[in-house]
Amino acid sequence: MRRHFLDLFDIQKDEALDLLDLAVQLKQAGPSAAVRERLQGRLLGLIFEKPSLRTRVSFEAAMASLGGSSLFLRGEEVGLGVRESIADFARVISQYVDALAIRTHAHSKVEELAKHATIPIINALSEDAHPCQAMADVLTIREELPDVKRPRVVFVGDGNNVARSLAVACEYADMDFMLTAPSLYKFPADFVNQFTKTFGHAPAQSSHPLEAATDADVIYTDVWTSMGQEAETQARLAAFADFQINRQLVSKAHKDAIILHCLPAHRGEEITEEVLDGPASRIIPQAANRMHFQKALIVWLITGWKNI
Repeated sequence: MRRHFLDLFDIQKDEALDLLDLAVQLKQAGPSAAVRERLQGRLLGLIFEKPSLRTRVSFEAAMASLGGSSLFLRGEEVGLGVRESIADFARVISQYVDALAIRTHAHSKVEELAKHATIPIINALSEDAHPCQAMADVLTIREELPDVKRPRVVFVGDGNNVARSLAVACEYADMDFMLTAPSLYKFPADFVNQFTKTFGHAPAQSSHPLEAATDADVIYTDVWTSMGQEAETQARLAAFADFQINRQLVSKAHKDAIILHCLPAHRGEEITEEVLDGPASRIIPQAANRMHFQKALIVWLITGWKNI
């Protein structure tokens, strides 16, 4: 049975943990022959309807390190649902590549591709979810805080696709997650309902950032205004003014707390340069782990292997 990776709600806890363990194995193995031969002769297709740096490069680097290759297609060149139906495209692309990752605004496109494709489909970001980012994040937290039994992860900012996926990933990885956001930017009701149905409790949320950050092990943020939301910039700047990660907020966390940001950052808005470049920042290892997690994901989806 073919697997897809569309949303973290679609996988089980044991599968999430297997993927994290495999990512660690592949990272520790480095450029060994065992790794380089895993996907020799295999091809990963990449469709990007939104600009990207880390996502594109991390997927291409992951595939290359596994001995495979990748094929990049710009969204306008493909014209999903415009030049031809998504169903027709899915059936055809399945004849050419071994897996397909797509970065798009519309989550419905990811789901439609998966419905008709005979290859694994990977959500490389949609308006609803960013599962690859979230899994790389919990991998980073496990590496950076190995002695903390149940890390407390506080996401300061919009309850967006990154925050939603991270809330689910933390649940799988036995981490306590909290979103602190202005009331209008908390998790949408449909996500809260699905999370509650899946895990038996609602995701923790707060409108008080300093209180939420108290005793945190991880403080995480993302930009306040994402691509496609430019018209809301001024309203968002006003709403999130008290939700900046700065020295005062970080002082509420544990002394060994780490700072994460999925990048790119708007320095001086959601996070100060002092904190972003400070000793608690782990944004570079976090970014690197996108590649390592995606290596594990690609191997798992294409071959079914759980270890090297």
